[in-house]
Amino acid sequence: MDRRHFLRAAASAPFIPAAIPLALASAGAHAQGADWPKSPIKLVVPFPPGGGTDTVSRLVAEKLTVLDKWQVIVDNRPGAAGNIGLDQASKARPDGYILAMAQTSNMAINPALYASMPFDPLKDLTPIVEVCAQPVVLVVRNESPFKSLTDLVQAAKRDSGKYTVAQAGLGTVGHLAGEMLVRAAGIQMMQVPYKGAGPAMTDLMGGQVDTYFGSAASVMPQLHARKIRALAVTSSRRLQGLPEVPTVAEQGYAGFEATTWLGLVGPAGLPENVVAAVNGAVNAVLARKDVQDRLLAEGNEPVGGTAQAFAQVVRAEHAKWGKLIRDAGIKVE
Repeated sequence: MDRRHFLRAAASAPFIPAAIPLALASAGAHAQGADWPKSPIKLVVPFPPGGGTDTVSRLVAEKLTVLDKWQVIVDNRPGAAGNIGLDQASKARPDGYILAMAQTSNMAINPALYASMPFDPLKDLTPIVEVCAQPVVLVVRNESPFKSLTDLVQAAKRDSGKYTVAQAGLGTVGHLAGEMLVRAAGIQMMQVPYKGAGPAMTDLMGGQVDTYFGSAASVMPQLHARKIRALAVTSSRRLQGLPEVPTVAEQGYAGFEATTWLGLVGPAGLPENVVAAVNGAVNAVLARKDVQDRLLAEGNEPVGGTAQAFAQVVRAEHAKWGKLIRDAGIKVE
């Protein structure tokens, strides 16, 4: 099932979220929470300043401050692949004054990757709204003989284990997308781990590795500079910023989807009026063209929607990535 079929327009059309009716109805949500907020809201970002999660979080915080006159303060709490920041949010008082920007890794991947977790993402946090999603892009250097995903798969079947795929880190969506592909295609490729996207990209362009599953944001500059070539994107639909690049699914692997999504969460037991107020306000932010343009330029696709829809995403992704990690025997050393 396309988890955003009711939210996202086709790649050839401008993004017009179905969440707009929610945004237009946000006055009702604000009326329900008319006595909230009475003090500043802390938005915990579980990663360092300057990264993709931080950039999106600061954009949302800025717009909520300007449009709703809420005082939203970003608080970076990096560490343990996002677990430290989310743990803080999970243990906060459930009054809405401490929220967090959750991500695929700390909500859906880490619970299976780590032997123990300081919080349970399905029980200790309240999903409020999915903000955006970013697919992974399978890229090769320009000199590569592979012109399509089919070329790569056929070569890997002829020479099993010969070809390499770079990953920006163990347990990242790019790493797991590579695992998904080799299993779906019935091929073997050697995973080459790096400490971040920069070193992985450098070795790809230098010919030390054959392919790389990188976030859209990390590969876009080199794609636009024509220093690398994209074979596929891992979203269910083509990325608006790369409309000429086909999805993995449309190249013979139906149902293939691997994205990094971001969404606001709060501690368990968050009052319904607070959830409704934040959800309505964020949907209104995401309906703005300047926000959409900014997100799309960075390789993100705006999502929005209801709190219930985001909760379904979290549960489905938690189950999907957990099964893949267990089946592949992936562990943090």
